[in-house]
Amino acid sequence: MYLAIEGVIGVGKTSLARLLQPVFNAELLLEVFEENPFLSDFYSNRRRYAFQTQIYFLLSRYRQQHHAVPQALSNGDLISDYTFAKDALFAGLNLSGDEIETYRLVHNALAERIQIPDLIVYLRVTTDVAMQRISMRDRPYERNMEYSYIEQLNQAYQEFFGQRDELPVLIMDSTAMDFVSRPEDLELVADRVRQKLQIPPYQQHLPLEKS
Repeated sequence: MYLAIEGVIGVGKTSLARLLQPVFNAELLLEVFEENPFLSDFYSNRRRYAFQTQIYFLLSRYRQQHHAVPQALSNGDLISDYTFAKDALFAGLNLSGDEIETYRLVHNALAERIQIPDLIVYLRVTTDVAMQRISMRDRPYERNMEYSYIEQLNQAYQEFFGQRDELPVLIMDSTAMDFVSRPEDLELVADRVRQKLQIPPYQQHLPLEKS
């Protein structure tokens, strides 16, 4: 099983991935984003540093997934807190003109070599709650993050993962969830994953939001 967690910044992807790891006895693949030397400058001046930031992320994510995913799956199950596909979502929001065309050429060439997850859990959340969670974790480079940017990004996520028939997506509204403090919320997600992938045992629920 190759399971990936997705959602807007602050939704709790890494927390959920870490909590699901022992549930499924899986290996864990976490996105390495703090090593991007352009990230802090990007949040201060998105227009100026967008292309450098996106290309660095694209190559870094490709290098990590191209090597780590096959190796992990050869040993068992894998849970990741991001997908390679979402990189294009950020690029579409931050780049334009020749920059986006150049990016897409590189992205499309690399994407052909990346394995698609068996299931993507897309955690939907309101922008207000996402901003609250970003504020609570208080990462230095996120302190100047604009509400309008997270709102645009949140809408882009909903359009991207809500209309991708080629991707196996399970949509869950996480606005009122607290995976860390409420075990029943974590169990609900785990149960929905088992149901979607037909991994026993699981409880029958109402129809999933996306089949």
